[in-house]
Amino acid sequence: MAGRTGVTDARSGRPLIGVSTYLESRTRWGVWELEAALLPAGYPRLVQRAGGLAALLPPDAPEQAAGAVARLDGLVIAGGPDVDPVRYGAERDPRTGPPARERDAWELALIQAALAADVPLLGICRGMQLLNIALGGTMTQHIDGHTGGVGIVGHHSVKPVPGTLYGGLVDEETSVPTYHHQAVDRLGAGLIPSAYAADGTVEAVELPSAGGWVLGVQWHPEMAEDVRVMRALVEAAG
Repeated sequence: MAGRTGVTDARSGRPLIGVSTYLESRTRWGVWELEAALLPAGYPRLVQRAGGLAALLPPDAPEQAAGAVARLDGLVIAGGPDVDPVRYGAERDPRTGPPARERDAWELALIQAALAADVPLLGICRGMQLLNIALGGTMTQHIDGHTGGVGIVGHHSVKPVPGTLYGGLVDEETSVPTYHHQAVDRLGAGLIPSAYAADGTVEAVELPSAGGWVLGVQWHPEMAEDVRVMRALVEAAG
């Protein structure tokens, strides 16, 4: 098994899956308080459980994205803060969180690079929203009922759309961990919905016209035991 540039782990045959990370200005461990690039451990652990080798991608200049993606077999855009509404031509709702402009620019560049190179791509929560925005879609800036409260992950059911990529991976209605207050409004070019919540919120999107494997899920699979979505990404990356 060989990666796109020979980077697949030669000893284990595990595809190299890059996962975008946070840049936090003040992070404390031991006696240190420093700026840090970090990521909840659930993301790399899910990649590992699904058979991949996880590589963490700290924010960088957008022009470096294509080179980074060229060294990967697959890409995950992780969850995180609200996307700056300027990215989809909207005024800021008072309930929208503070912008993370450097992260927006970096992750949008990663998405565009993955789409251009047909590198398998999975967007998780914010990552799904960025995929939609990268393709010209828009966002609803506030919805209720998709968290368990401030700082508490909720759970609700999502129903797959038969005949879609996601529907082929998970053909039954499932309960998923969820923590978001924004949702897809207008779909980006070429995207189709592949799962819905009971209230009609689009919970998964995919890009069937792409040359590669492209899926976004609005929930947090890294907070659950189900590895089917991530395993499918790893298999596509192999």
